[in-house]
Amino acid sequence: DLSKQSVAYRQMSLLLRRPPGREAFPGDVFYLHSRLLERAAKMSKEMGGGSLTAFPVVETQAGDVSAYIATNVISITDGQIFLETELFYKGIRPALNVGLSVSRVGSAAQFPAMKQVAGTLKLELAQFR
Repeated sequence: DLSKQSVAYRQMSLLLRRPPGREAFPGDVFYLHSRLLERAAKMSKEMGGGSLTAFPVVETQAGDVSAYIATNVISITDGQIFLETELFYKGIRPALNVGLSVSRVGSAAQFPAMKQVAGTLKLELAQFR
């Protein structure tokens, strides 16, 4: 959970009297998160290479995706799945907010038939809400 990690990092930085930045987070928090997420996929070519997917978790306050840590992580990753508490309490599971969930590579990695079905399904989910 990068939200909780960020808060702990902010508290340590403030105790060490490092200069605070936006929302009192240290200025290097973006660099720290990008290094953590880039290291998740570093595979040895000598051992066969490959890739590893990281799923960073960010908790938003009242669904605010414009908060500093949320926007930082969104800008580092290739997309986001936004789950909403209100939808969960209404019995909609998975509590996926289709309007705020994004994939930068989604349709480019799909077969044409899957693209067509996914586009229709996304529209229906958005209208259902």
